[in-house]
Amino acid sequence: MNRIERNRELGEQPIHRLLTEHGLKAHDLVAASTEHLTHKMVGRACRGRWLTPNVQHKVLNALNQCTGKAYGMRDLFTYPPDSSTSPVCPPTMEADL
Repeated sequence: MNRIERNRELGEQPIHRLLTEHGLKAHDLVAASTEHLTHKMVGRACRGRWLTPNVQHKVLNALNQCTGKAYGMRDLFTYPPDSSTSPVCPPTMEADL
């Protein structure tokens, strides 16, 4: 396993414990999601494979939909969303004034 691969394998994440506590499976999140969420994305989230912030938010939204709770990103993942890969909104015209 090369250095980049090691950095992307982050170990089992808290989302795995939360799914178990609520008696949920990956399929429950996929079925509840209004966004494009796949079983593979949920599996990677639980195993600790690094996910983009966009996928992290999809998993978070689906879990909150299934449980009726308001979990935050820190409740599901031990690593923060990488702000360098998140979509950047162009500056507004007012900011240029």
